[in-house]
This record gives sequence, C-alpha cells and structure tokens, in this order.
Amino acid sequence: MYYRVGVDVGGTNTDAAILDIKALDTPSRGVLATCKTSTTTHVTLGIQRAVKSVLQESKVDRSKVINVAIGTTHFVNAVVENDARRLSRVAVIRLCGPYTKKIPPFSDFPYALRNIIEGPHFYLDGGLEIDGREIAPLNPAQIKQTASEIVKAGIRYVAVVGIFSALDHAGIHEERCKTLLQEFQPELSVVCSHSIGGPGLLPRENATILNASILAFARKTIKGFRLAMSKLDLSCPLYLTQNDGTLTDAAVAAELPIKTFASGPTNSLMGAAFLQGLDHGDKRMADNQYVVVDIGGTTTDICALLPSGFPRQAPNFVEVGGVRTAFSMPEVFSIGLGGGSRVRQSKDGKRVTVGPDSVALRLTTDAMVFGGKVMTASDIVVANGAAIVGQPEKVKDIPEELIKAAKADIKRQVEKAIDNMKVSSAPVSVLLVGGGSIILTEGLYGVAECLRPPHHDSANAVGAAIAKVAGEIDVIEVLAGRDEDAAIEAAKTAAINAAISNGADESTIQIAELKKIPLQYVTNKATRFVIKAVGNLHVKGGVARHAQQNGFVNGVDIEEDVEAAVEEVEKAEVAKVEHGSMAKPALGVDLTQYRPKVENGIWHISPEDVQLIASGCGVLGTGGGGSSYLMALYTLNLLRQGAEIRVMRPEDLKDSDICVFGAGYGAPSVSDERVSSGEDVFTAIEAVNTIMGITDFQAIVTDEIGGGNGLVTMPSSARYRRPIVDCDLMGRAYPTLEHGTPYVYGFPVLPVATADCKGNSSVVVTAESNRMVESLIRNTCIVLGNSTGTAGRPLNGNVIKDYTVPNTISQAWYLGRAVHLARQTKLDFIKAISTITPVTALYTGKIVDVTRDVSRGYTIGRVVIAPLSADEAEDSESSSKVVTAEKRLLVIPFQNEYLSAAYVDDEKAEGKEDVICTVPDLISILGQDGEALGSPELRYGLKVRVIGMPAHPLWTSTPEGLKVGGPEFFGLNTEFKSIGEYQRPRSVIEEFDTSKEP
Repeated sequence: MYYRVGVDVGGTNTDAAILDIKALDTPSRGVLATCKTSTTTHVTLGIQRAVKSVLQESKVDRSKVINVAIGTTHFVNAVVENDARRLSRVAVIRLCGPYTKKIPPFSDFPYALRNIIEGPHFYLDGGLEIDGREIAPLNPAQIKQTASEIVKAGIRYVAVVGIFSALDHAGIHEERCKTLLQEFQPELSVVCSHSIGGPGLLPRENATILNASILAFARKTIKGFRLAMSKLDLSCPLYLTQNDGTLTDAAVAAELPIKTFASGPTNSLMGAAFLQGLDHGDKRMADNQYVVVDIGGTTTDICALLPSGFPRQAPNFVEVGGVRTAFSMPEVFSIGLGGGSRVRQSKDGKRVTVGPDSVALRLTTDAMVFGGKVMTASDIVVANGAAIVGQPEKVKDIPEELIKAAKADIKRQVEKAIDNMKVSSAPVSVLLVGGGSIILTEGLYGVAECLRPPHHDSANAVGAAIAKVAGEIDVIEVLAGRDEDAAIEAAKTAAINAAISNGADESTIQIAELKKIPLQYVTNKATRFVIKAVGNLHVKGGVARHAQQNGFVNGVDIEEDVEAAVEEVEKAEVAKVEHGSMAKPALGVDLTQYRPKVENGIWHISPEDVQLIASGCGVLGTGGGGSSYLMALYTLNLLRQGAEIRVMRPEDLKDSDICVFGAGYGAPSVSDERVSSGEDVFTAIEAVNTIMGITDFQAIVTDEIGGGNGLVTMPSSARYRRPIVDCDLMGRAYPTLEHGTPYVYGFPVLPVATADCKGNSSVVVTAESNRMVESLIRNTCIVLGNSTGTAGRPLNGNVIKDYTVPNTISQAWYLGRAVHLARQTKLDFIKAISTITPVTALYTGKIVDVTRDVSRGYTIGRVVIAPLSADEAEDSESSSKVVTAEKRLLVIPFQNEYLSAAYVDDEKAEGKEDVICTVPDLISILGQDGEALGSPELRYGLKVRVIGMPAHPLWTSTPEGLKVGGPEFFGLNTEFKSIGEYQRPRSVIEEFDTSKEP
C-alpha cells in the first residue's frame, strides 16, 4: 500500500488529506483522512500540524507515503502586499538589439511595488525576428560587462528577456545568456522569460521580474516545507501544485514560484472533479459543461472545468498585484458570498441582501447560532432546518419571509456567477464544494444538476494529493513551406518529453490541450502552438521518480540555517510609499473636476489626458487598430521625463503650413513582442522629408485615430516640438493605408517611406495605384520584420482643413472621459457617451458564438450575440436600464474591424439578415466596464454592449468615399446602411481654453 498526502494552505485554513493510491477508484476515492486547521503565522508549523493529524488518524506506515504535495498562496501574497522583506531587487536584461527602448522595464508597475524591486536594466544584442532570423547575435563581452555592473549594484537576481524567445527552440539567446552570466558571476540567480510565459514582451517580462523577485523567499519557504516533512519522519519527495492543477517538484518550484501563484482555486476544482469521478475525461465531460462552485466563509470562487479535466485558463493577460502579466492562470470568478456573509433587511422589509461583507474569522463568535448578534448566511440555513450548526434555538425566531428572501438572494447570486463562467450553451452541472456550501440549499436555474461530492469540504487538499504531472510548450513555428501536421506532431512530442522529464508515467500521458493560434497580419504562416501533455506521477518502488535527494532543496541542505528557513517576519516598513501607477494616471482623479490644460489655442497633453485618449481610441478602433496600451505607456514615459506634447485646432493651420504624417504599420502580434524603440517612425518621417527637400514643418497629423495609431503622433510632437493637429485621416480604424481620406479624393500619398529601428528605410516614389502602394510597403514591412514605421507625403494646411476628419483627438478624449467618469459615478456609460457624440445603442447581449481565421494577414470572422434575459440584465444598474427589446440575435462580421451589424433568427445566422448598420459607420463592441473589445478579444459568454456612430460625410456622402470605405471594398453583399446623421465632435481646445475665460 502506498499513500499520497495533499496540503492546501489558505489565508484562513490549512487543509490536509491522505489518499491510498490503490483505492482511488473505490467509492471513498481512496480518502483515508482529512484535516482542517487554522493557518498559522509560521506557515510551516500549520502544515506540520495538519499533516501530522492525517497521518495519526489514518495510522499509515510513513515509509509508504510516496510524496507530499502542497498548494500555497504564500508567494503571491508577498507581491500583492508589497512585502519588502520577501521581495528582492531585480536587474533586467533585454536581448533586443536596437528595439524596445521606448518602454523600459517596470514601466507599468505600481509605484509602491516598483520602488521595492526595481534594479538597473540593460539593452543588449540578441533577440529574434518573427521569421527566426537574429536581430543581432549575442555579444559575450556585453554580457560580461553587464554581469559585473549588476554585482557592483548589490543585486543578485536577474530577469533575462529575449525578443521572440518562443521561437528560440535551440536556446541560443536566453539560455546562452544565462549560462554566460553565471560563468562570469556565479552568485547571480537568473530567470529566463521563455520559461515563464508566451508571446507579448511586456507582460512576459513583468511575470519574469516578479518570479525573480520572490526567488529568495521561495527558496527559504520551500526549505521550511522540507524541514516540516523531516520532523514528521517523511523521507518522500516534496511537490508543489501549480496554477494549472499539475505538480512540480520542490526544486523547480523554488526556481519558478510564480507558477504556483493561483494553485488554491485550482486544487479545489481538481479535487471536486476527482471526488465526483470526473477525473478520467469521460463522455459526460464532452457532452456537458461542469462548473465548480467553492463556497468558503467569505467568498465564493467559480471555475469552469474543461473536457480535459483541467480548469479553463484566463484569457489574455492577468493582473497580479496591479502588474499586467502573461503566464498560465486559471480563470476564477469570485463573489462576496460565504457562510459568514452578513444578511441585511431594508427598513421597509421588502429587500433582503446577503453579503458581500462577512464576519469572516469571527463567525463562531459573531453569528447568531453561536450566541452573537450578527445575522449571517449560516444562520439562515440553520433557521431553515437545512443544517445543524452551533445552537439552532438561537435562530428559531427569524421570520419565515426573511429566510425565504435571503435564500432567494443567495440563489440569485450563485446563478449569475455560474452564468458568467459558462463556456458554451451546453447543459451545466455544478460541483459544490467548500465548508460554506451548506448555505446553498435549493436547485439553480439553468443548472442541470447540482452535485456535492464526498469530502467536499476538503476538496482543495484532495486536489493537491491527486494532482498529475504535465509538460507544456508555448512556441511559435513558421509554417510557410512546411508540413503543418508534421510540425504539430513534433510539438506534441516535445510536450510529452517535457512531461516525462517532469516525472510523469509515460504510459499514462495524454495530450490535454492543443491550441493553434495563427498570428495576425503575418504572411509567413507564423503560428503559436500551446500544447500540454499530462500523465500520472510515475512511482517506482514506492518512490516518486525524479525525487530530490532527501533533505535537499535546490542543492541546499535544509538543516543549514534552519531557524532562518522557518522564521516568519513582519512586513517591512517602506520609508516612502508612492501610490498609483504610471500606467493609470487617471485612477483616483475626480474627473468631474478635472480640466485639461489649454492656453491660447494650444492643448498641453497631461498623463491623465493620455489615459483618457487611449480608452477613446479603443472605441474608435471598431475592433481593429491594435492595442493602444503600449503606445500610451511610451507617451506617459516621455511625459514623466519632462517632454511637452501639444495639440492645435485644424482651423488654426495656415493654408501653406506643411503637415507631416507618421504611423505604425504591420502586425500587432509582432509589435507587441518586438516593441519599437520609436525611431522607426522618426526615420520614416525624415526619409520622406529628405526626398521632398523639406527642412522644416509646422504640424503633425494622425493617420488613424482608432487603436494604437491614435497615439503615435504624440512622441513625434515631443521629438520635433511641433503640435499635433486635432484631426486624422480616417475618423476610425481601417486596415490599409489607402483608407486615408485625402488619398480617397486624389491627393498624393507618394513618396511614402517604411522604416525599422535599425536604420533601414525604403521609399516608394512611384506606383500605378494606391493599392499597389499598399502592396509595396507591405512587402517591405515583411522584410523588415512585420512591424515598421511609415510616413506618407506631407500635405499643406488647406488640404488638412478640407479633407480630414476634424476634432478626433478631442473625440477620443471625450469618449475616454465618458467611460471612466461613468465607472467613477456608477452611471450608464453609453448614456455618458451620448452626451458628447451621436451614438446609437445597437444591442445589449451575451456572445454565444465566435468564429475567426487568419487570411491574407487579417483576422476574418464573425461574432453572434444573443439578448440578455431579465435576470442577466440586472447584473448592473446601467445594464438594467438599457435592456435590448429586440429578441433576435445580432451578427457582426469583421476583417480586423467590425464591418456590419445585422439581426438574425438563430445562432447559425444562415437565414435572412436584417442589416442595421455597415461601414463606413463605426461599430464598436464594449465590455461591461465600457472599454472597447478588439476582434481578437471576443469569446463566448462575454456580456457586451454594441454601439454605432455615424462616419464623417467624406466617407458617406460621395461615391469615392463609399467605394473605398464602404461594404463593397470588404466584399459585403449589402448596401451601405447608416446609423444616423454625423455631427462634428466637440473640441477640447474650444471648451477648455483658459485664455477665452473672462
């Protein structure tokens, strides 16, 4: 007989369970004993008590325990709490050549955390292009000098981040750099970003920095865990549970602690699935969807269980301690509902609410059933006779109507939370776990069955005990000219080999996850593969394979400095705490009182303005244009350094004034990874000016206000000390250069330059058509790495005044302010938007289907949205006031940008369409927070609002405008359908110019 022990360390309780691995398929699921004890200040002491309890109760031979697996929130708490004693300063090395300098490391860290861990950063040769070419070869002399500087600065922890590290299968950059650093300075601990996350340089770098910062603390903590095991006479190997529900041995966890940050909710989910007999991925998992509801004393956590038996992972980035990061994390939806939730009744007795506040740890003293005076959810359940806790006679006088109303509120909250986690329209089965699950006593609407597994109150510890071993790869492969099936099989093999290396039993390994994600705008078929292979922990002779030598973690004797290993210290006092974050300057600003700085017809851009404009550019991006986040960070960093950015009215241009252009051009999936230095746009502007013989210019004009390009002119304003004109060439986002309004009406785009950050530039001087211009610069862009700067021929002020869309920077500012102000004041954001620009609320609903593919470099697909039910519409005050009366579904096709909106009768959208809006009018899809959702961000289950805004008459009132900007250009089989009459946007300069005030 052999046994496995699982431990889950929470903020309140520490749970332990011991399982007989030969009895896992019996009705008891092999659970021999469980224990719940309070989490202690000395975390290792609490673990020791819990494990000792289950060992004594089960009376097993301790030599037959094959492993202990621990899940803990200890490491993430150090980051969330900005704990200076547990966080180390980190130096950052980017292998990037001339790229990425516009956004230094730590740019979007909250100031408080940044002040604790920020060390020096270095830009070294290295990194890869999207096609696998080297940006620059590694330079050992650079690395040697850098290692010396890091040590001189008193820093021992280093994050190494190489551009497109996911392409570096041979380890020629990050891994080679790590080896050289440690050869030159052996005392350095180095974390490579490819071991932390996938594409997206800044979020991956942030996660790598956090991991490096907690290395010392993680190593010390894990030494303490091993010490606790040795005191219990356990000689078996120690594992920690990871965010995805799999195991990693203690030595690896000590080097990659960030992968254990969210193991708690995952342990509960995995334990619930196992206890319910769903751990084999049988047919029930494919036909139904399972949601785990873990109700504790204070909160309820909801996770979706995928057919693979693992939790659904959070999309895109995840914020940890206010830092935007990219690493695998389960998607968890939490609400303030638990056994200790307070129950309140309105003065008129008509409304009863449960939570979100809780008596938490004081449940056994404050709740009525324990002689206290606070009515809690547990009191309601006991009064209803559904549970026996404490002294039931203490709650016998609670009125029946109040009990009924409280139960209804509990039921309503859980139903809404479950609906938020649905992954499809298939029937839902709920697995109910957690000590607080007694508060849910009735069936749930929309739920086929509600199951409470055996040992449900210790599901988290059971989940840790039965966790499997995984091997995961996250790589980019260039598939042009290659057999795609062979590439996939090779990637699968790599994942399987990784699982075996991590300790999985080869005979049990299966592919649990395979994602194939073509990159946007890229023509070489670059595709991201995310593959996970999972198997049971390999056991041979009663010992888990790949065990650490007994008494050692990371090669360090656990008996050495034992006291230091287990000592728990108070949080350090930081001399100066700086609140906020450079990335969120408007946070905490009262926008009802905020006034932009406008003097003598010139708007001086502030950090708050940048954040508002960035949000507005997202709305005007109509699904495309790329993210404005990185460009906003670049601009904010310039302002922090003292740069001046100005905006002027188009009316104030002289007819003879020369206005230049400059924009980003290429694939967002590349520019998010190979972040520009900013020099590419400047090189393109200067190349055109040189050819044109222009030595000076008076203003800068934005090519495209929608998405990231809406902010590109701001660094140019700072660089050249020239104002930006409050206008642009599109009034939205469009996919090609020929969509500039002056070019639609015959004004020349040529010469047009394309440039990278290495000093390379190419200029198109003549071409037979604007479409040929687009082809030529796109081909150049591919050669230069699929992300470049571009600049067209400068135009005179008279053209800008007559053939551009006016006041669009102002429009973006007003849109952003409306969204942020609505969030601050809890108002409806669409009503807020309608006060400053014509907008039609087209639909309120939930996404029920998304299809997409990458063709010709564009993301092409459609989204189907269904109306909300009355209950769903009550989720927020704002949505309840704007419930879609239309009962049909809405379908929106897209080619990066959203092209049309039409009513349909069913999800397949194969019948007749009732078109209500098309390009060139603007269609935007907004999330529940009012922020715009790009077409790559759409997914099933999101509750959204769809709005339409009229386009400028330059697009809608002439055959030329409609031919290029309307349905015909995009191959839509429909006529242009307008949403309403265009109105010129308000001007920030005209409204806030202090020189006009009396």
